[in-house]
Amino acid sequence: MLRLGRREFDAHEPVIMAIVNRTPDSFYDQGATFRDEPALSRVEQAVAEGAAIIDIGGVKAGPGEEVSAEEEARRTVGFVAEVRRRHPDVVISVDTWRHDVGEAVCEAGADVLNDAWGGVDPGLAEVAARYGAGLVCTHAGGAEPRTRPHRVAYDDVMADILRVTVSLAERAVELGVRRDGIMIDPGHDFGKNTRHSLEATRRLGEMTATGWPVLVSLSNKDFVGETLDKPVKERVLGTLATTAVSAWLGAQVYRVHEVAETKQVLDMVASIAGHRPPAVARRGLA
Repeated sequence: MLRLGRREFDAHEPVIMAIVNRTPDSFYDQGATFRDEPALSRVEQAVAEGAAIIDIGGVKAGPGEEVSAEEEARRTVGFVAEVRRRHPDVVISVDTWRHDVGEAVCEAGADVLNDAWGGVDPGLAEVAARYGAGLVCTHAGGAEPRTRPHRVAYDDVMADILRVTVSLAERAVELGVRRDGIMIDPGHDFGKNTRHSLEATRRLGEMTATGWPVLVSLSNKDFVGETLDKPVKERVLGTLATTAVSAWLGAQVYRVHEVAETKQVLDMVASIAGHRPPAVARRGLA
């Protein structure tokens, strides 16, 4: 059972986390949801299409203009409060690696802290414990926030992913974070080249076998683009194929840009796996 905010999710229930970037320089939408009005419209659409979690980020993952903790908080805290006011039952996640930002957004109503940089600020897990928030424990290969991998190498990439993410999850439990609010994330593209991310996907069953709910953030990432030699705006099909494989191997939470398309993929895989009945069943019965 995964318990986030007011929501509980069964072990075989796929969960969609919709991305809402409060940044002017996002790699995918180039700032389309930087202003409040389009960002709130994005939330409305994502919820209507089936997202259970809204993931709000105030700093883009890649290199770019320096964003202070104060500016990150300015971009996210008030927005979290407004989303909470409009959607009391939606799970609100904030993508941050900073404990002071984490504290501010939890005060505003956030339910989950999405630590995409692998515990680089150990105080973030302490904030999650103090506020009863969920926590995403990610493998980033020891990379500093907002840096790109350069000639990174692993003896065994999945062994390193398991070592780091499980250790972060166990530390979080020791600090007082609820066990049923913790997810582990292989960190596709973070501290990895394309072959590492492909291997992490291929071996995802080793992560799900740990018993921790697995979150995957695949949406339109560089490993998809390099695998298919496609620019950012032409990576949806590759993303959805990777989503289907990840679902078959047991991932539970999917951080995405395309909510409606992802939901169809996840519903189809769940039905093939026998966890979900068909929406209608008329063929051969009349």
